[in-house]
Amino acid sequence: VSDPQGTVRAFYGVLLGTMRDGRSLGQSGRYGRLAPVVDRTFDIPTMTRLAIGPRWSTLSAAEQQQLIGAFAHYVAATYADRFDSYSGEQLQVTGQRPNGADVIVQTKIIKSNGETTELDYLMRPNQGSWQISDVYLDGTISQLAVHRSEFHSILQREGVDGLVMALDRKVDLLRSVARSS
Repeated sequence: VSDPQGTVRAFYGVLLGTMRDGRSLGQSGRYGRLAPVVDRTFDIPTMTRLAIGPRWSTLSAAEQQQLIGAFAHYVAATYADRFDSYSGEQLQVTGQRPNGADVIVQTKIIKSNGETTELDYLMRPNQGSWQISDVYLDGTISQLAVHRSEFHSILQREGVDGLVMALDRKVDLLRSVARSS
């Protein structure tokens, strides 16, 4: 998809379909459906690098790949957990605005009770398509900034292996919580 809003609309289309089939798919089915779409839609390598921060340049290529893989699993598992069923929600792309060379695509998630959540996606051109490189909750809270502060303390205490294990544990937890519900 060659335009930023189209990328988000396509992602939301898959999310809605996954939500509608959510109960029958179960967590692993939702994860299986969303993981390849997350890989295509999100610039996971850039997001991982930004979430790790300055320490990234000191890591070996193998450590970087390990973290990218763990982060990709974590993002897909998070979406599979949060968008687990459908009860009339609407996922709407409401506009876009330039942000330097990037674009911010503005969206709203409208729950069946009318409650809305604003999610803005920072989009960057990458190899001929637009990919998500950050998500802002309520237009202001950068998910990468939240991850960076979480990841920083784990990296300090436990190193790369500790962070990979922590991400894997989060994925396992998301998958087991969803299984029991």
